[in-house]
Amino acid sequence: MGYAIGIDVGGTFTDVVLRGHVGEVTVAKCLSTPYDPIAGIADGVTRVLAGVDPASVTRVVHATTLATNAVLERKGVRVAYVTTRGFRSVVPLGRYARVEEDRYDLRFTPPPPPVAAGDCFEVVERVSARGAVLTPLDLESVRRVAAEIARRGITSAAVCLMHSYANPGHERQVAAILRESVENVVVSSEVWPEIREYERATTTIMSAYIGPIMASYLSRLRDQLASLGVRAPVHVMESSGGVISAELAARRAVAMIESGPAAGVLAAAGSGFANVISFDMGGTTAKTCVVRDGRPEITHEFHVGGKGSFGGRRAGTGVPIKTPAIDLAEVGAGGGSIAWLDAAGALRVGPHSAGSDPGPACYGLGGSEPTVTDANLVLGYLASASIPLSAPLADKALERLAGPLGVSRAAAAHAVHEIVSASMASAVHVVTVQRGIDPRGYALVAFGGAGPMHAARVAERFGIATVVVPAHCGVASAAGLLVGDLSTDRVLSRLDAGDPSEVFDSLAAAAAQDLGVSPADPGVRVSRSVDVRFRGQSHDLTVPWSSSGTELPRKELEARFFDRYERVYGISQRGEVEIVSYRVRVTLPAAPVPAIAGVPAASSGPVGVRSAYFAEVGGYAEVPVHTRDTLAVLPGPGIIEDAESTIVVPPGWVATLGPARAVHLKREPHE
Repeated sequence: MGYAIGIDVGGTFTDVVLRGHVGEVTVAKCLSTPYDPIAGIADGVTRVLAGVDPASVTRVVHATTLATNAVLERKGVRVAYVTTRGFRSVVPLGRYARVEEDRYDLRFTPPPPPVAAGDCFEVVERVSARGAVLTPLDLESVRRVAAEIARRGITSAAVCLMHSYANPGHERQVAAILRESVENVVVSSEVWPEIREYERATTTIMSAYIGPIMASYLSRLRDQLASLGVRAPVHVMESSGGVISAELAARRAVAMIESGPAAGVLAAAGSGFANVISFDMGGTTAKTCVVRDGRPEITHEFHVGGKGSFGGRRAGTGVPIKTPAIDLAEVGAGGGSIAWLDAAGALRVGPHSAGSDPGPACYGLGGSEPTVTDANLVLGYLASASIPLSAPLADKALERLAGPLGVSRAAAAHAVHEIVSASMASAVHVVTVQRGIDPRGYALVAFGGAGPMHAARVAERFGIATVVVPAHCGVASAAGLLVGDLSTDRVLSRLDAGDPSEVFDSLAAAAAQDLGVSPADPGVRVSRSVDVRFRGQSHDLTVPWSSSGTELPRKELEARFFDRYERVYGISQRGEVEIVSYRVRVTLPAAPVPAIAGVPAASSGPVGVRSAYFAEVGGYAEVPVHTRDTLAVLPGPGIIEDAESTIVVPPGWVATLGPARAVHLKREPHE
């Protein structure tokens, strides 16, 4: 067994983790390079490979926000949309939920559709929801569309015909003709053959929109790694937490839109606690997710580019994507988030970020706006670690807030710290309280470069008594990539399927082929589930099927659905049910990760003291500073320094070193 490399590219930092065959870990944290993310990756890989033969690397796993950013910044390629005659306006009309300030905007203009109305085309054909051909495909209409797309110079096309999930024959014929003159053609029956034409259309369009960008990026990444001597296969994390080959990722680019955040949730799931709240705060955003019984919550639809709602993404405010994804709530609150005063003079933090260029003022790279990182440095929570930090520059930046507010720099910095903690708490609220989950029974697992500084304050707002900060917390997402299983999903909507086992078998065979394995291979797991609804209702819920794929007794299926329905909606209801879609997930488990041995705490005590601000003690106080190697028991207030992050232990909390060198913070009971 050789070395494995995990690479996580974020908005501010690029994290690289090298894991050896006996569990030894080398990490590198370097500033991201927005002009070319691969340059930052090459820098990090070069650092971790110092003294290591690149040829001994046998696995590379990558997570990136490139796909997400391409959608948010509208930097994908121009796409032509091809659909059934009579339905070309489905995408231009779209749907939009007016939320937050939009409700009161008399001059509201909805966001532009993912494809311009003029680039939507129709072909003559029609298939029923059961797959019967109602109108044969007119090949001449397809050729006219292909000629017009080529004449306009459009190089990417998305084909989504009505009910093609039930009968993909027409779609395949359309794609074959288009490919004669269009470079990149994506069809819905290959991307995600699931019921609901608008969501299926937008999912196909987004795959065509970012597919060429991701294919080029992954190809250049392989070439760059090869130039460094790393010729191992490159894998990419999917939004659902599975890992697929770079070649498959290029073909199914839509599955990578939430690639980056998923890896951190896997790291939190491996913390040793069954029920946890994953809390990932990086330089640009903070993300939370609930893990129950060791498994993160999965959603089968999410929205990209929508407006936030207490940390979540409102349905109808962005582009819907129908593909499995770890169910995250996200807020624009990170270490690089800029603090500013609105027109009324009130202090705000985020969502705009200083990113890596120019970065927070204290980085000394030209930034001057006050950020969360600058505030934490003024408060005494931070010290120079992976990059040098300038306290005078942070002081100067915070003065831009303190002066107009008429308060001291420390008071302004503390206000920034409290506001951003409250903002992040709203994301925790979305994934717990809003969904009927009592967060007090969960441990909060904090990571990311800034997460451990704010974790205890976020936990206090919910009465959470345990905070866990894993080893290498500053690069936990990159480390989480190395525990992801090789896996992929397949779905098929099929109303009134005669033999479910045949549908499951075909889906399992297709998914296994994607991974280059067989469902019968040793170690390969195949999980099956179905989407069920009450007959006459529009929406469905996913319930597990039997592990073997054989027919599930009808009463057992109904019992599982009724139970799921009551847990989701809080209503006990009975009635006739029907199966809408069939789902399969094929998994080849990753090799076990060798455990990191706990290091006995030294008896030397703190490595130093630092003046840090805590409101509970009336301001600045001299507090002990530990590393993990010197930590035995640390009652707050105190600070624990990591190479890539800092853990703040407020008054009322006690920190100890737990298994696998994780720091456990326990809240002391109130008198």
